[in-house]
Amino acid sequence: MSNEVRSVLIVGVGGQGIILAADILSNVLVSAEYDVKMAEIHGMSQRGGSVNTMVRFGNKVYSPVVEKGRADYMLSFEKLEALRWSDYLKPGGTVIMNDETLNPLPVLLGKAEYPGDIEERIIAKGITLIAVDATAQAEESGSARAANIVLLGCLASLMPIGKDVWHAAIERRVPPKTVEINKSAFETGFAYIYERVTADEALI
Repeated sequence: MSNEVRSVLIVGVGGQGIILAADILSNVLVSAEYDVKMAEIHGMSQRGGSVNTMVRFGNKVYSPVVEKGRADYMLSFEKLEALRWSDYLKPGGTVIMNDETLNPLPVLLGKAEYPGDIEERIIAKGITLIAVDATAQAEESGSARAANIVLLGCLASLMPIGKDVWHAAIERRVPPKTVEINKSAFETGFAYIYERVTADEALI
């Protein structure tokens, strides 16, 4: 186990399962005997407002708050949210981003335009960007609502924690009737990243 404290941001909009994903991740890390702290920030979640969680883990963690420029990884459930929170990534940090667009209220009202250069702006900050069509992969697994678990599977492929620990956490945290769908979504995300990265990109 590394002595360094690591930080993961999970960001998106209300209704995308951000809190559930953070809860599963925290449960996995506790099972792996890390000290874990988690903070939740809720926007106007019922209206599609920004929601994010901060998860920090290591031998000893004193605060759940991730400062700008300090996060190792970000899971972003929506493209604009990835850009909005990208300043929190450290140089060389990685964003795993659902390649999905959800127009915020100003765009829907015609008062703003959705950025067309999100990927370029994130990469220009020296951040590694991995775009995943998590919603489509979740649909193939049985439910588009499992996109959050697809993204967790992507992150899990970069962490040396056994898949059985992740499966057990999923079983504890999702409704019994959706366990198999969520496990399938997890495996889909895990395989997607595992086939595309090298061992030296591992988080821990």
